[in-house]
Order: sequence, then C-alpha cells, then structure tokens
Amino acid sequence: MAWAAMATVAVGLTSCGLDIPKEVPSSFETMTIQKTDIVLPMKFSAKMKGQADVTITPQVSGQLTRICVSEGQRVGRGTVLFIIDQRNAQHDVEAAQANLQAAQANLQAAQAAENSARLEYESNKNLFDKKIVSNYMLENSLNTYKQAQASVSQARAAVTQAQASLNRAKVNLGFCTITSPVAGVIGEIPVFAGDQVSPATHLTMVSGNNMMDAEFSITESLIEAQLASGNYSQQDKAKHLEDLPDVTFVMKSGTEYEHKGRISSLTGMVDAATGTLACKASFPNPDGKLFSGIQGNVVLPIDKKGVIVVPQNAVVKLQDRSLVYKVKPDSTAVSVEVTTESTGGSRDVIITSGLDVGDVIVTEGANNVQEGQKVLFAKQEENE
Repeated sequence: MAWAAMATVAVGLTSCGLDIPKEVPSSFETMTIQKTDIVLPMKFSAKMKGQADVTITPQVSGQLTRICVSEGQRVGRGTVLFIIDQRNAQHDVEAAQANLQAAQANLQAAQAAENSARLEYESNKNLFDKKIVSNYMLENSLNTYKQAQASVSQARAAVTQAQASLNRAKVNLGFCTITSPVAGVIGEIPVFAGDQVSPATHLTMVSGNNMMDAEFSITESLIEAQLASGNYSQQDKAKHLEDLPDVTFVMKSGTEYEHKGRISSLTGMVDAATGTLACKASFPNPDGKLFSGIQGNVVLPIDKKGVIVVPQNAVVKLQDRSLVYKVKPDSTAVSVEVTTESTGGSRDVIITSGLDVGDVIVTEGANNVQEGQKVLFAKQEENE
C-alpha cells in the first residue's frame, strides 16, 4: 500500500536568496480487493426469563394475615410465602368432620336395621315353608328387608359425600398456607398484610433462576441462510441448533455475562407481521447474577465465508448512497456505488455488491478524493 495524501516536502532550491518549497505529490493509501472468511457477531435484543418462573396466586379468598418473604429473597421449594386467615377454613373442617361422624352413625344404625330386617325375613320364610305363617307376612317382611337395604345404600352414599366434603375442607385449609412450588428468587410483592385476596389476586412471582432463557427474535432469512450454509434440511433444525456456536449475553451497560449460553429452542412459526421466529438461548446462572426481566443483547457469532471486507473509512457516504473510489489503470479514481453490511464493529464493513476481486480502491483519505483525480504517483527522488 502507498501512503497518504498530497503532502508537500521541502526541496533545496534558492530563489532570490530564499528557500522555496516544491510540491511533490504522493500517493493515497490503497488496497487490492480479495475475499476472506470472517466471524460476524450478530446482535439480537433479548429479555431474560427464568426457566421455572411461576406466578403465585391464592387458591382461596380471604384476608392476607402474613407475608413470610421479602422481594429478592432466595427461597427453596416448599418455603412458606404467604398465610391467609385460616379461621373460616378451620371451621369448615370441623363442620365437615361433624357431618362425617353423623353420617357414619346413621350408616351404623341403617346396617343394624338391615340386619334385623334380614333375620325377620329369613325367620318368616322358614315358617312359611312350614305353612305356619301366611304369604302376606312373608311379603311384608321381604319389603321391610329391601327398604332396610336401600337405607344402608343411602347411608353409605352420605358417608362418602361427607368424607369428600371433609377432604375438600382440609384442602382449602391447606390453601391458606401458600408455599413456593420451585426454588428461586421472589419478585415484586404488590400486596400487604391485611389485604383481602382472591384467586384473581397476583401475590408475586418466583423466578426459578438456576437456568435462564434469553428470549429474542431472529429473522427467517438468517435461519434459511444458516440451514443452507450447513446443508441442513428444514427437518434438520434440531441438528442445526446443536451445531450452532455458543452465544454470549451483553447487558445494557455493555458488560458481557461471564457464562456462555446455547440456542435451546426455535419456534416453527414465522410471525407474519415481522418475518421473525421466536428463539431462546439458555444460560447457566449459578451465582444468581441474572434476573427475570433484565434486557440486553444475545450475540451469536455467524461464519461469513468468501466475503469482501474493506475499512470503514474507504466508504464515502453521500446522502443515501455509499461510494468507493476505485483506481483505474491510469491511476485516476472513479467512484463506484456499493452496498454494504455491518460487521458489528466500527473499523470494517462487508461489501455485498459493487466491487470484484482484484479491484484497487482508495482507503485512507477517500473522503478527500475527487472524481478523476490521480491518486497514485511514481516515487520521486528527494533532490530532483
């Protein structure tokens, strides 16, 4: 490459006793276009969510008597979170127990009556066979026995119903103590002790954050390009996900999360409005540094093979056009319109159209070049 723009050098000439500098043109910096392979960091806006995030709501209505945890607290599975006034539920349990005892007593009485009716019927049948009692007495005792059997069936059903009522009352009593279904971190608690709550009340969210999912959208065209580059079929998406490289998560502050993640899922449905697919990248969270709701960027390294990469300063922006100055065989510059693609950095860009391998372009100082200007000069001697 030849260096820098139209400098002037002092040459020792004397005129009227004064040294007059002589302008010696020098070449602009140039490069010859070649194709190369690069890794392109693709960034996607993402939002973190715990893989086991659970919304906590009551199963019964009542007054919230106690909040047992605080926001941001780490809890284990089964940790008591909230307690709802248990008095009404306890009364329901006691009433159900009483009803069950009464139903069981009625069943015992019905069984005793059935046993007595059966013995009387068997006795009358024996006497009828000996022609001691009439058919009327036999039929009457049989009807009494059948009625006693029906009473026992009804009493058994009443016991079953009373037992179910007791079980339901005990469950409702248990619902008054709300525990965490997963291990995780307590989110915002928008309620206070003393509030009336119901199954529609949001109490908090427990974020099971041992593993976190960064949810983001990826363009359908990018997925198709990746499938094509790896010779995958549309049915091989699972294999494609396995072959994708590790990804990183960069927080809004610019801090890169220390643990790498993996693309874990990709929906099969394209959003018609945006042309994107929902995607998830899973990140380990052993130290609890990631929380549900934080936002940032998932960075996915994409291999680009056989592309033209030039310095950013070689591209001149002119309104909505991007120009590069190509050097002709006579060393003059001619502007060429190009299309570009970002590399994710500030130094280089990818040229997607407008240049071919072997073209020579101006790099350093391209903003100072004019159409048709000579940009390459043979080296001149200092003392010409």
